[in-house]
Amino acid sequence: MIRNPILPGFNADPSICRVGGDYYIATSTFEWFPGVQIHHSGDLVNWRLVKRPLERASQLDMRGNPDSGGVWAPCLSYADGLFWLVYTDVKRLDGNFKDAHNYIVTAPAIEGPWSDPVYVNSSGFDPSLFHDDDGRKWFLNMQWNHVSTGVGGNPKHPSFDGILMQEYDAAEGRLVGPVRNIFAGSPHGLVEGPHLFKRGGWYYLTTAEGGTGYDHAVTMARARRIDGPYELHPDIHLITSKDAPDAVLQRAGHGQMVETPNGEVYHTHLCSRPLPGLRRSPLGRETAIQRCVWGDDGWLRLAQGGHVPAVEVEAPKGAPEPTERETRRYDFSGPDLPADFQWLRTPYPERIFSLTDNPGRLRLIGRESIGSWFEQALVARRQEDFDFRAETALGFDPDTYQQAAGLVHYYNRHKFHFLAATFHPGKGRVLRIMSCPGDWPDGRLTFPLSEPLSIPDHGAVALAAEVHGAELQFFFSLEGDEDWQKIGPMLDASIVSDEAGRGEHGSFTGAFVGMAAFDTSGRARVADFDHFVYRPGSGR
Repeated sequence: MIRNPILPGFNADPSICRVGGDYYIATSTFEWFPGVQIHHSGDLVNWRLVKRPLERASQLDMRGNPDSGGVWAPCLSYADGLFWLVYTDVKRLDGNFKDAHNYIVTAPAIEGPWSDPVYVNSSGFDPSLFHDDDGRKWFLNMQWNHVSTGVGGNPKHPSFDGILMQEYDAAEGRLVGPVRNIFAGSPHGLVEGPHLFKRGGWYYLTTAEGGTGYDHAVTMARARRIDGPYELHPDIHLITSKDAPDAVLQRAGHGQMVETPNGEVYHTHLCSRPLPGLRRSPLGRETAIQRCVWGDDGWLRLAQGGHVPAVEVEAPKGAPEPTERETRRYDFSGPDLPADFQWLRTPYPERIFSLTDNPGRLRLIGRESIGSWFEQALVARRQEDFDFRAETALGFDPDTYQQAAGLVHYYNRHKFHFLAATFHPGKGRVLRIMSCPGDWPDGRLTFPLSEPLSIPDHGAVALAAEVHGAELQFFFSLEGDEDWQKIGPMLDASIVSDEAGRGEHGSFTGAFVGMAAFDTSGRARVADFDHFVYRPGSGR
């Protein structure tokens, strides 16, 4: 069986591509760098991260991009001996405007080398590229209407102004011919995320609708001509949990179909798993996959019937069992950052961290404040479990309260908990907790410790965080002491989630846990981290 989600933790907007017996899924990374996660599988059951292709400044520079801006909804395809990756870089998402620029990069292999980007257009987000069997290529994206009423009205949510299609000339690297609006969506509204699939003389179009909250859905339509007219699926939606509030997989929508070499059909989709009793999803929007079947009427449906996605799905014949998740320890012994980790926005990581300045340590170089949209030293990995423990140890000698370094449970600038070593004018080196419990848009801090805790002025300090559902407890241990001590009260871990702060339609990533440092004095104080441990708990 396939166990959903197949990509736990923040992995949204899955685009799936098969090349021979190999499957690849590309997912959104938003403001996290490098851009786009690509996972590989040979069986649709077990997946491994193999590449983040947008890894240099010529491909992606997100300094100044807002929280939940950056890389939206990539589309991965294979044709003409190349992998093609289409993506959006969103520079603004608030108010009437979406400044969203669409690009294409190519590579002869998933591992690269990936090309510099070709700019395509900026008329909307969620682009895809369809390679027709006559050799022509078609570029699709949703169209954003900034002069509409935005939300509400008739038709519903008119700022989502249909799916545009235009031919793409690969030799010239530009769009050619007329722009056509081929699909206005269903009455459910907010049409986006288009993907085309051709079968039996029909062009099948799947889109995302209903917004990326609890009304999300995969909608299907088809046409005999690529430019339409497209008729809606008799059930309208292929996948949705909008009418199933008790389903484990909520917010289901936005995905793409794929056929196995034996003709079996599967459809990826994003989903979330809210904490029991709360409409909060700290793991963000994850990737799941459903088995589908073609009906006698030529329409695709879930194999189990209905619209609601299943947690366990029949795998392709001969597939192995899912592997169990294990504790990961990272010792920073190599010259490269371990693949599980990312940082925020900047294509110049040498400004914020080094693995060679102090070999065997991850050195963070304190820059701007935690939550900065430009240059902050924060290196973290995804939270992939409801229950987990994270540990690290650092050497850090601050001489002003403007310098801090430590362990962080982080979503964005207004949703985080940060246990940091810092300086107090009357106490010397101290531990302090800085929290931002969903205070949007201001991002004001709270300080859960009534007084910072004094620690020796020198020597390593170990920090830990245990999260159990909606509860977070920090711990510390001093050099030479093997006992862990609690520090601070139990904190609300649920605020480090999609739905906290701005709400379910305003934040699109997921919780991370990792290491951070800042030095707002501008003196770039360094902090050296010896290791990092991520230990999954019993609650998946």
